[in-house]
Amino acid sequence: MNSFAHGIHPPERKNLVADKAIEIIPPPEKVILPLLQNVGAPCEPVVRPKQDVSFGDPVCRGGAPVSASLHSPVSGRVQKISVTTLANGRHVKAIFIKTEGEQLSGRALWEEIFGGDWPMQNIQKYDPQEIIAAIYSAGIVGQGGAAFPTHVKLMPGKKKTLDTVLINGCECEPYLNADFRLMIEAPGPVVCGALLIGRVTGAEEIIIGIEDNKPEAVESLKKATFGTGIKIAVLKTKYPQGSEKQLIQAVLRRKVPLGGLPPDVGVVVNNVGTAASVARAVIKGKPVTHRIVSVTGAGIADPKNLLVPIGICFDELIKFCGGLTMDAARLIAGGPMTGFAFTNLETPVTKGTGGLIALTQKDVRKAKETSCIRCGRCVDVCPMNLVPTRLALASRQKNLDLLEKYNIQGCFECGCCAYICPAGIPLVQLIRAGKALSVASKKK
Repeated sequence: MNSFAHGIHPPERKNLVADKAIEIIPPPEKVILPLLQNVGAPCEPVVRPKQDVSFGDPVCRGGAPVSASLHSPVSGRVQKISVTTLANGRHVKAIFIKTEGEQLSGRALWEEIFGGDWPMQNIQKYDPQEIIAAIYSAGIVGQGGAAFPTHVKLMPGKKKTLDTVLINGCECEPYLNADFRLMIEAPGPVVCGALLIGRVTGAEEIIIGIEDNKPEAVESLKKATFGTGIKIAVLKTKYPQGSEKQLIQAVLRRKVPLGGLPPDVGVVVNNVGTAASVARAVIKGKPVTHRIVSVTGAGIADPKNLLVPIGICFDELIKFCGGLTMDAARLIAGGPMTGFAFTNLETPVTKGTGGLIALTQKDVRKAKETSCIRCGRCVDVCPMNLVPTRLALASRQKNLDLLEKYNIQGCFECGCCAYICPAGIPLVQLIRAGKALSVASKKK
């Protein structure tokens, strides 16, 4: 009970920053704002080079139906609109802003984002359409890593009825503690945002799911939700408990069909950070400009949880945390299971960046890849009941028929298969390549 089928139990390694309160990084000298920070289409610039912008000003508008607006996290001057490289290696257009003049920082910034009163009663007075409009204007996307535009997610269509809102506080990936610290230090906007999401969807029930390795977060939200009708579901610690489909299975015992989405079973799932952003957009009229990032790993001299502006370069985060250790060997944006290894320290933080992890030589040491021994362990742990070895083989052979037969699009790249594989086969990388091949073939 309170879990899902299959999955794995990797070492948590959250102790490096779990007890460290969120610190606020000083404003950087510049920010780089990629125009694509969400699933869907990139946003469109509404500023030009040499134009002055203030904190919170819109710099891009979401032009396509599935897109999200972008706002300046600093006051300064637009230098240029050029190209930057994301952590996944993708080259995208970006707005470069040089920080100038007085900046909102320190405790004043914290109060601007998380401080003040957050209404827990009389949520019915907020009009659903006005809530959606505020979410769209604020440029909110899923902050759990998927980065799907929230205003689209909360409008699944007239044919689908939503009866349950699930707020995801599991944060199941090793090392990461951004959501954990948010639930402890700023539960108010999380709860208020959950209520507003419930108001938009018309759902009868709101549940916050938290893994049982976070008792402090459970107690914090129990106090914050008192009298609101929101339920707290304490779930078994297992990876990937934070995945939407697995969370639904663990909390509600409902199974999202392969190729389907949560609304197909009457559920909408949002991350706790997303909920807090919804509250800020509706109650304060403020856009997404900052997010919490865990800068951690044995390769970081002084690991911390940081409140950082969107667009700050990873180099700034590393310097603020004392730099890298002598044996640091690999940098990962996001979590170690689903994140991306990168080398360019000018890579900027995006709305979906929850962590920066520096691994050491000892951490990344791995056995040489060998042939598949048909042990079936990847099948045993796959939470989607797929056959990863078949998908990897089909990808290597560029066999489109087999890729479709074994439902390659049903894989959400959690990494369980690659983690457990005794042959060291890079299953996730092969599946990603197979997905790209499949998508490209359909465009022809």
